Amino acid sequence: MAPQRFHEQFHHIQRSLPDVPLTMGPDDSAGLLYEKGVVLVRDGEEAGFVEDAVRTHFTETAGLVPDHVRRVGPQAGRTGVTRIRVGDPAEGEDSVPHALRAVRAAEARQGRRLAGRNHVVHIAPVNACPGDEPVPVARTESANPAAAEGRYDPTTAVDVLVIDTGLMHDHRSYPLLAHTTGDAQLTETDGDGVLRQYVGHGTFIAGVLAAVAPNTDITVRGTLNDAGAVLESEFGALLFEAVDRDGWPDVISLSAGTPSEDTDGLIGLHAFMRELRDQRTLLVAAAGNNASDTPFWPAAYAALPEYADSVLSVGALRADGESGACFTNHGPWVRVHAPGERLTSALTGFTTPVPYIYQHSTFDTCRFGDADYACTCQFPRHTGVLSEGRESSGAKPDQVMFDGLAQWSGTSFATPVVAGLVAARMSAYRERDPRAAGAGLLASTTERAEVRGARVPALRPPTWRPVPVVIPALPA
Repeated sequence: MAPQRFHEQFHHIQRSLPDVPLTMGPDDSAGLLYEKGVVLVRDGEEAGFVEDAVRTHFTETAGLVPDHVRRVGPQAGRTGVTRIRVGDPAEGEDSVPHALRAVRAAEARQGRRLAGRNHVVHIAPVNACPGDEPVPVARTESANPAAAEGRYDPTTAVDVLVIDTGLMHDHRSYPLLAHTTGDAQLTETDGDGVLRQYVGHGTFIAGVLAAVAPNTDITVRGTLNDAGAVLESEFGALLFEAVDRDGWPDVISLSAGTPSEDTDGLIGLHAFMRELRDQRTLLVAAAGNNASDTPFWPAAYAALPEYADSVLSVGALRADGESGACFTNHGPWVRVHAPGERLTSALTGFTTPVPYIYQHSTFDTCRFGDADYACTCQFPRHTGVLSEGRESSGAKPDQVMFDGLAQWSGTSFATPVVAGLVAARMSAYRERDPRAAGAGLLASTTERAEVRGARVPALRPPTWRPVPVVIPALPA
């Protein structure tokens, strides 16, 4: 990906976590952010084992005193994890990679992974490489996917939990969201009345889901209200809190995660995922927008045998539905792809137009370097606040007005498409088991799309309208 966009987003996320020193790595292409100077471990004997291994390594190789290595912060309860300080975050070089190398040797003796980075988890279009920012559409345009046939029946409705940002105050003015419930978005606009970045994310997702599956009871929890930036050490507890409020639903739609090269998941989500596995709930999770095959968790749990029936990972198709969007993550851990570029849904209700100022600029070419169409990296053209050199060039960030509907792109929005198709199948077949419905949906689809040279399963809702893509002319 383009390093400029990565660094813009890093600084944006750092502002949302002002008291947490963050760093990036292992390189710009991974989109990986984590807490500097801290490793995450399971509490109990494993924590003590890691402390001893790191303390011995640092004492012998770096001359640090044992007090540099210690447990910090409140200890986790239900999630079973704790943070161990392995260095001073004020120092220039991050100590986490060195500590993990010491722990890896101990892990080889123990036969299991003991520690990892304390990743920053974020909503998928707000990760270190957003799909794009929302684009206003005219009130005369309709939702895409359009509303499917069927009616809402509270006695048979499928229970869907969206864990995301909260609902905009006027969301019920949008007919498809008339019976959607949940948490309100904490702060919609800044002091100047300008829409804050990404605040309509959860409302947009709920609108997509309701369009695909009208017979759903959708609850939106504002677990990720602060632009989705939360430490892995806290994320598991937040997920528990979300499901504990109303009980485990039929389907969870989650458009958040973090890339990690660890092959067995996130330590901070271990307890939650084990409890999910023992429930009947199906987790539908976004694959992320880094244009990478690096696993993006928790979506990548779909590739682990013990979670294969409880997690469905979703990548994004481009606007015409024929191939993968330029930004979508990919690989064998992504189970299915669905439309995720330039979908149209409700950003707000219909009551009060609100201004928005773009944060990122579009590029002259695809920032991933290989898109052969006019992708979201390039169109529509706009200049953002965070653009390098903007002040010296005199260019002003573009401002637009939102008045109900918007177009938006990302695996975040392919995810509620698939969650909605699972719910719609449950209603159509009177299926009570969401995991069986998800498996049946995948087994019944014969549609395919090309993603990075591979033909992969694709789900395209009947009410979704493909948008023709523009293929740039070759230079003469």
